[in-house]
Amino acid sequence: MTDLADIAADCETVSVRVGDRVENVATVELHRPEARNALNTQLRSEFKQVFDAIPDSDVRAVVLTGAADTGAFVAGADVTELRERDMLEQREASKRPRVYEYVDECPMPVIARINGHALGGGCELIQAADIRIAHTDAKFGQPEINLGIMPGGGGTQRLPRLVGEGHAMRLILTGELIDASEAVDIGLVDEVHDDDSFDERVYDIASSIAEKSPAALELAKKAVRASSRMDLEAGIEYEAELFAQLFATGDKDEGIDAFLEDRDPEWASE
Repeated sequence: MTDLADIAADCETVSVRVGDRVENVATVELHRPEARNALNTQLRSEFKQVFDAIPDSDVRAVVLTGAADTGAFVAGADVTELRERDMLEQREASKRPRVYEYVDECPMPVIARINGHALGGGCELIQAADIRIAHTDAKFGQPEINLGIMPGGGGTQRLPRLVGEGHAMRLILTGELIDASEAVDIGLVDEVHDDDSFDERVYDIASSIAEKSPAALELAKKAVRASSRMDLEAGIEYEAELFAQLFATGDKDEGIDAFLEDRDPEWASE
């Protein structure tokens, strides 16, 4: 098993804590306080380094957030880097997988703990997460249009799937920011909490996920992701195939036996 904390020890802009609040849950913190966690080349590289190691660890759920002293989740891309690129350089920088795909394709569920502003690339990063829990003070938006550009990290594709084409058009074409109350109303985030319940709720969800079979979590995430990427018939066929694949794991028998015997399961795929 890979020790995620050891991997992150060499990183300057990303830190990892495993099991400090919930067993088998990794808290990945972005820490670039001088730029409110803007996504520069170093942060993106270290982010990928950490997420590359997650499949080989004992982690069953990931909480992704900004460090407490940064005042933001992610305030966007690093504009100074964007200013220096020409078209060919940006085309190279846009090659996948990027940080957004690392979150989207992470085998384990990713909970975005949105502790502050999630703008531009930061808003696109939460869109790639599986569950989005926001603090009441958080702000959201795709302000790229104000810089003469547009979202380039999946925002034009994921945002309409979350909030509908009308809201997505409004946010992308005006560049306006919205607060957490509106974000939950339109479906950009799932829940909003204040200081008294924010972390409690985030880690209650993480704890509930971490109790489940890793194999079932991975395939369930794949199946739900497919719902917005396949037509209904193809998606149902895909779900049935993934469902059948779980019958080849020890976890299926263990989960049913534990239920029938009224005990906690011990997952073989841990």
